[in-house]
Amino acid sequence: MTLLKVSSKSNLHKVAGALAGSIREDGRAEMRTIGAGALNQAIKAISVTRTFFISEGIDLICIPALLNLEIDGELKTVIRLKVEER
Repeated sequence: MTLLKVSSKSNLHKVAGALAGSIREDGRAEMRTIGAGALNQAIKAISVTRTFFISEGIDLICIPALLNLEIDGELKTVIRLKVEER
């Protein structure tokens, strides 16, 4: 499964393209975000990708979860979004 790390500065269409490629290859992907801006970009990318796939009869679901990870010696709360074909 592909892991996509999304930041608030991530290009929406590049993230959507990477997500679409992962869905086509594996049928699923995992996105990780820290912060509201990053989550906003990830959700918009999922929406763009879902709209793209609808014309092909493919629908997507998103399963959110919280993870506590140590990043650069600090404990951070990460939002994990698993995206899969329905």
